[in-house]
Amino acid sequence: MSTTMTKPADVKRNWYVLDAAGKPLGHVAAKAAHLLRGKHKPSFTPHVDCGDHVIIINCAEAVLTGNKKTQKFYRWHTGWIGGLKEIRYDKLMAERPELAMKLAVNGMLPHNTLGRKALTRLRVYAGAEHRHAAQNPESCEL
Repeated sequence: MSTTMTKPADVKRNWYVLDAAGKPLGHVAAKAAHLLRGKHKPSFTPHVDCGDHVIIINCAEAVLTGNKKTQKFYRWHTGWIGGLKEIRYDKLMAERPELAMKLAVNGMLPHNTLGRKALTRLRVYAGAEHRHAAQNPESCEL
């Protein structure tokens, strides 16, 4: 029996909606990364971008377990001398919950061209409304 390798032209992409309300941020991000990568498909091929489109709604209602809200920081560097910036997750979740979710998903994707391409298929919304009803997305359970 031979192994079949999916070609990029043969990839069929579906749309999925994940509801993050009341669920841990990391669990939602892990499920989204799994769908974006295409690992749920029987035709998964590691070197081909065969993932689906993912819409995450209610990011503002995602929870951080333990003391992560006060002890976890998002840090970045501006590129200038002394330009290390940081923001605590309680403030980040209050001001930009979409960024917190996108950062979590990005950390779970491969850090190469496949991961960067997969991240373009992620849509993140703080509330329950999204503008992708025309694509008929399927609801996905965690």
